[in-house]
This record gives sequence, structure tokens and C-alpha cells, in this order.
Amino acid sequence: MDGTQPARARLGARDEHNRRITEKLSRELGPEILAFLRDDTVVEIMLNPDGSLWVEQHGQPMRPFGRMTASQAESLMATVASTLKTHITAQNPILECELPIDGSRFEALVPPVVAGPTFTIRKKAAKIYTLDDYVNSGIMTQAQRDAIEAAVRNRHNILVVGGTGTGKTTLTNAIIDYMAKACPLDRIVAIEDTAELQCTAENVVQLRAVDYVDMSRLLKATMRLRPDRILVGEVRDGAALALLKAWNTGHPGGVATVHANSASAGLIRMEQLVAEATQAPMRMLIAEAIDLIISIKKVEGDRRVKEVVSVVDHDGTKYVTQPIEE
Repeated sequence: MDGTQPARARLGARDEHNRRITEKLSRELGPEILAFLRDDTVVEIMLNPDGSLWVEQHGQPMRPFGRMTASQAESLMATVASTLKTHITAQNPILECELPIDGSRFEALVPPVVAGPTFTIRKKAAKIYTLDDYVNSGIMTQAQRDAIEAAVRNRHNILVVGGTGTGKTTLTNAIIDYMAKACPLDRIVAIEDTAELQCTAENVVQLRAVDYVDMSRLLKATMRLRPDRILVGEVRDGAALALLKAWNTGHPGGVATVHANSASAGLIRMEQLVAEATQAPMRMLIAEAIDLIISIKKVEGDRRVKEVVSVVDHDGTKYVTQPIEE
């Protein structure tokens, strides 16, 4: 018997299984959500515990658009969880993953941590916006773009800060896009817990943190992957210390994001994250490792780069920074 036949049979069975999962998810999501998933203007789709569905589109405030029953939501979550060979239950009430249909980020919760089934779908960007696009749309100034591009070329480490929904990841992807164009021979290692960073470089390795292999462990493994630049989708915990050490010991030129409302708050937030790994003061390390901070905000439904700040030093009392003039 042809040895390729069992392999073809397995492949066919896998394709059929994926088709059935996609059909089941499509039914459970419903036509309205599916339409929003195909709409490039949509940023997030949300289900609240009371069963109300909300959507956010570029340049518009969030608005309600329908309802979903608890049983339908629970069935959807169970189907998504089954693709990961896991479960979402009262004992394991949080599911963080990618929606199998299109790779959008899927965050789901069930009682008892919420009153009713709740989820947020953060759509994966349909296109990569360039730094030129940011200037042309008025989100950043020419001077800010020039400073960012110079930082990339000079292998400076960049921290992108902003609140939830401000567009940190989209801006980071624009920076990575320029990185791939300006330094095409660099080997890039990107680490994140949900696949949102988009890198067009030819020499790239993308690592994914999971429950049993956290970001700190991946950062240690990264040192043996011969990276030129290290990217982190979002720094959340004590992994910040491992990242700063990596940036500061022969692997400069990276980018990371962190939740903070200003450049100065971004430095304080990094201190707080580092403190989860060590109680030793690390302000000098932070000042040495981070070269440029970009702060992006949402203003009246639109986004603006509010600050681009160069980190010069820490004088023993405070950080010494220099804002990029607009």
C-alpha cells in the first residue's frame, strides 16, 4: 500500500475537523458578529455579563448592537476551548487565546468571576499601518517619526506606552515594519502571549507564552536563539527584568509595550514590574536599557502620539529625560 495514503487520510480528517469547527463557531457567533469580524473598521467586539453585545469601530465610540444568550455564549466558549484541548469552567473560568476563525484575540470569562458569560474579541489588524501613515493621518508629527526612525537605525530600545485600546500594538507594528525595511538583515525574536505583533522581516522567530512556559522563561531561551533585536508584545510582570537585562547586555534595538498613561508613568510602571522579580533598586538599569518612550493616547475617539521622550539617565533621584520637540 502507498505509504502516503495514511498521511493523506489523516490530513483529510484534520481538514474535515477544522471545517466542522469553523461551521460550529460561525453558528454560535451569529451573523452580526461574523459581519463585524469581516469589517476592517471594527476594533473590538464585546459581550457583557447582562447579555448585551457592544462594538467599537475606528474613530467611533463603543455602541450596543444586539444580545447573546448565556447558553449561546457558553457554547461558543466551550467550542473555542475545545480547539485548545482545554475547558472553561467554574474551576477554570478564564480563557485567553486566539479565535480559530481569524486569529483575533479572544478573552472569555464565566461565573463565578463574572455574573454571566463575558468575552472581548480584539480583531487582528487587517493591514500594517506605516509610520508614514501615522504622519499623513495626523496621529504623529514629522519630528516624532524622524526620532522613532533614528532610534530604530541606531539600535535604541523603544518602549511604547498607552492605556487600553489606545493602539499600542498597531503603533508597534508600524515600528517593526520600518525596522524590517531599514535593517533587513537583522534577526528578530518576538515574544507575546497572543499573536498580535506582525513582522515582515525574513529572519524572524515568534515565540508564544503559555500557562506552563511564561515570558521570563522564553526570554531566557531567546538568548540562545542568536537574536539581533528582541520584541515583546506586552510586558506584564517580573519578565520586565529579564527583558531589560537582555536589552542591556548585547541585544539592543528592541521594542516593547506597557500599560501606562504617559512617558514618565511608563518608567514607574517598569519599576513596579521589575519589583515583582527583585526588591533591589533597578532605576539605573531601566534608564540604561530604555532609550526612547512613545506615549499614545485616545483623544475624542481618535488616537494621537502625545509624547516621544528620550531617556538620558537616572541621577540618583529622578529620571533625566528629553522630550522630542514637535
